[in-house]
Amino acid sequence: MTPITPLLQATQQAAAAVRRLSPARKTDLLNRLADVLLAHKIDILAENQKDLDRMPESDPKYDRLKLTDARIDGLATSLRDVAVLPDPAGEVLIDRTIEQGLQLKKIAVPLGVVGVIYEARPNVTIDVASLCLRSGNACVLKGGKEADFSNRYLVGLIQSVLAEFDVPTAAVTLLPPDRAVVGELLTATRYVDIIIPRGSESLIQFVRKNSLVPTIETGAGVCHAYVEATADLTKAAAIVINGRVSRPSVCNSLDCMLVDTVIAGQFLPMLIDDLRKWNVEVFADESSYAILYDAGYEQLQHAQPDDFGREFLDYKLAIKLVDGLDEALSHIQAYSSRHSEAIVSQNQSLIDQFLREVDAAAVYANASTRFTDGGVFGLGAEIGISTQKLHARGPFALEKLVTEKWIVTGDGQVRW
Repeated sequence: MTPITPLLQATQQAAAAVRRLSPARKTDLLNRLADVLLAHKIDILAENQKDLDRMPESDPKYDRLKLTDARIDGLATSLRDVAVLPDPAGEVLIDRTIEQGLQLKKIAVPLGVVGVIYEARPNVTIDVASLCLRSGNACVLKGGKEADFSNRYLVGLIQSVLAEFDVPTAAVTLLPPDRAVVGELLTATRYVDIIIPRGSESLIQFVRKNSLVPTIETGAGVCHAYVEATADLTKAAAIVINGRVSRPSVCNSLDCMLVDTVIAGQFLPMLIDDLRKWNVEVFADESSYAILYDAGYEQLQHAQPDDFGREFLDYKLAIKLVDGLDEALSHIQAYSSRHSEAIVSQNQSLIDQFLREVDAAAVYANASTRFTDGGVFGLGAEIGISTQKLHARGPFALEKLVTEKWIVTGDGQVRW
């Protein structure tokens, strides 16, 4: 018996109790959890501060780790949003009678036990628990040591509500923060039905290479915005600045701006005041470097090859000039993580081509990549943004936490 095997066994057993909950009971449970979160806001912030005290504010993960009054309010709102979404489990997908007189039904059923490995994001604890419980799943959470105080307190609140509703508390299980348990979790094929990694590229790649449990990849975000020659430059500036500075440590933030050469001399100087305000460090190719240098921008570096395709998670931005859409598409194809990509343009033909040809989970025309989010898309919450193509792509939310089961009803039929 490995150290976490008893925990995984208990979660698997608890999954049956979650499956038995009626949709109305799940709704009541999640609304109750929202009330409990708000009632314990002071204590949540105190536990979160213990985690924050162990991390320098300069760390790009600090913002992800931090909880505030507003963010806790947002988590409570998200719980209530998930609570009223249609329950995906039990939906009849096919209902017909075949030639032999057998009645066939294909129904959506919970996945079972969902394992999620994540780093310094305590909000993921609530998001995952709410989505799993609403869809009839149990979950095993492996948070990072950076958020251990926050995660333990939040799971304690979740388990107190589960107990109120006579659901085994193991339905939401938090594993120890030690990295050693990750290897055990990834090989627990008897107890865990799916693994979802959420975090750095190194974490995701480790899980992909080492997991025996089926994995949904929620990829790192290397997001681009292409400012095409016909773009409204005022709107383009707002989109680029918002994409980079509104929350630089999240996966839908902007990492690289591509600018059409013919407008670069006019457009790049328009960004300088906002770039300077947010102290954004720019990694520019030779042509854009010359323009920004002549315009007096100080935080300027010559881009190296590995600065393109780099997820900065910080107030840093790569810039490259391109000669038209084809070069922009080629660059995105080479460096994109297939998360979110945007074009800013007034040429509808080029917009349509961009939206059609870019291979990403979300593509945008004249809007910031920062909108790629399960809550914003009306999905209540998300476990992550899937950048792969099987089973789920884009915000991985309630609708994708089910699989299928065939129900076959007969009256003595046999087949020779």
